Amino acid sequence: MTTTSPAVTTTTYRDALRDAIRDALRRDERVFLMGEDVGAYGGCFGVSLGLLEEFGPDRIRDTPLSESAFVGAGIGAAVAGMRPIVEIMTVNFSLLALDQILNNAATLRHMSGGQLGVPLVIRMTTGAGRQLAAQHSHSLEGWFAHIPGLRVIAPATLEDARGMLWTALLDPDPVLLFEHGALYNMSGELSVSAGPVDIDRAVIRRPGTDATLVTYGGSLGKSLDAAEQLAAEGISTEVIDLRTLRPLDDATFIGSVRRTHRAVVVDEGWRSGSLSAEVSARITEQAFEDLDAPVERVCSAEVPMPYAKHLEEAALPQPAGIVAAVRKVVGGRG
Repeated sequence: MTTTSPAVTTTTYRDALRDAIRDALRRDERVFLMGEDVGAYGGCFGVSLGLLEEFGPDRIRDTPLSESAFVGAGIGAAVAGMRPIVEIMTVNFSLLALDQILNNAATLRHMSGGQLGVPLVIRMTTGAGRQLAAQHSHSLEGWFAHIPGLRVIAPATLEDARGMLWTALLDPDPVLLFEHGALYNMSGELSVSAGPVDIDRAVIRRPGTDATLVTYGGSLGKSLDAAEQLAAEGISTEVIDLRTLRPLDDATFIGSVRRTHRAVVVDEGWRSGSLSAEVSARITEQAFEDLDAPVERVCSAEVPMPYAKHLEEAALPQPAGIVAAVRKVVGGRG
């Protein structure tokens, strides 16, 4: 008996995101995309290229340069029954819409006694590594993961870039989808039948026995590279992709730490008050007796992101730093 492998296609993270938007627009006539330059220009990072010609200006809407205004319009449309996808050019610019996101989108269900939901998805580019300097390069996902009423997701693979959006649009509450800018050109094979994915669970991207690496988004590839280097030294490292940053899937990473007894958290955000701090605290709270070494963290330097390439690289988590952190936690293994 012969078996045939599922048909696959070679694609990029950018194209997978575009296919996800196209699929959502076809599935539900209530879905539309709005944001700066998403139409005629095709999106600042090319994600929506060609969608205006395919779906028309009613469903691919260019907006004025006012994040507060168009995020507010998206909230209103969601309350009125539409399913908007709102694109903010970079996470730094989302701060101009923080009032709308925090004080309106995240709170309306609570303040209305459950009468109002805000089923919208806000997409934005995050992260550094592209020499775009301090106003276009920070990783602020942890800030938004602090806010009750939001779901925060971060696709790190082609499958998740293709599959997270539709699942997010089915959520009755607002979802923030963070696309790491350094991943847009990442290419690989993706099943032609790829579709919606689970956004409730973290995923073990590489099994291991000696230490657990917990990460997400743009740091996943670096963590996998580090795990490969460590394997050559005889250190077996399990790599956890959080995928959803709020609510965190404690069960997956806590379960891993209980098996490996050591943990390193990799987070492109700043160390102080970061998502890595939250993950580290939960490990300590829930699995302290299972730890054979203190939890280590690898984060960005506590500086505005530099423009110069060598300084930017020095400021970001890199595989060498991740390898060093894992070596430190496994140094005393018996």
